[in-house]
Amino acid sequence: MDILPNPGNSFAAWVNFTPVRQVGREIGGTSVLHALFCREGLRAGVERPRSVYERQPMALETIDRTAKQILLTVQDFTLFALRALSNLFSPPVYWADFILQADVIGVGSMTIVLFAGFFTGGVLAVQSAATLASFGATAVTGRFVSTSMIRELGAVLTGIMVSGRNASSMASELGSMVVTEQIDAMRALGVDPMRKLVTPRIVASVVMLFFLTIVADFCGILGGAAVTVFMNHQNGAQYFSQAYEYLAFPDILQGLVKPLFFGFIISSVGCFYGMRTSGGTQGVGRSTISAVVFASVLIIFVDLMISTVMVSLFR
Repeated sequence: MDILPNPGNSFAAWVNFTPVRQVGREIGGTSVLHALFCREGLRAGVERPRSVYERQPMALETIDRTAKQILLTVQDFTLFALRALSNLFSPPVYWADFILQADVIGVGSMTIVLFAGFFTGGVLAVQSAATLASFGATAVTGRFVSTSMIRELGAVLTGIMVSGRNASSMASELGSMVVTEQIDAMRALGVDPMRKLVTPRIVASVVMLFFLTIVADFCGILGGAAVTVFMNHQNGAQYFSQAYEYLAFPDILQGLVKPLFFGFIISSVGCFYGMRTSGGTQGVGRSTISAVVFASVLIIFVDLMISTVMVSLFR
């Protein structure tokens, strides 16, 4: 009996023709019928079942792919930042955009920096006085507050606050311009988006974060004084005397060098993720989140590096 179906029938006849498949399995698993069935199935577009190893990548492959993506991202970011800085040394330089961004970044962030610095200084005064009281050394509360704010907390808190406000703003603004093809329109008109949009933001962030850190330090010392005088009932003159007399040049230098690096990190990371946005409005949201997260982490990491170097230099 001829078990082969009529060649004019459709492939469904092969699928439903149980004797053919059964014979193909019984004759060694690699018989002519079985091979013919598999070949016709591929021609008809039926997907061959994949094994578990083909569906799920191995752990080493995942680690390798992730490491490559991280290295490529670091490479792209480095080239991006170097190109943005090199634009300062060749015309044209858009100083009007620099003034505008300085107003947005510096003046716009003044309120949150004032409150963050003031309340941080107050918290330092409360905690330090409670700890120093057990040693009978509450008189040095001013020294503790001023040193902590100027060395460390003023710059770091200002950087994180400005990062949450301006890194997200830069990423969302530039990302929206990318997805709406405004960046392509600028290139078509002969305007370099890096010079026009990125470089002014980086310069403005570096300059304004320097002054915002000074404001945060000053407000932190005032906040500590308010808590020391009105809550702990200590002498205000003694507080300011301790805060001023024990400050050394390395403390001030360390507190004023950090915001230069932090400002560069905030603006470069925000612009980098904004300019590489893709995927429409959802991509803008992803770029904004990535900019804030990576900028905040980099600020803390660079703070550790700078503190280590400064302490070793002025030991």
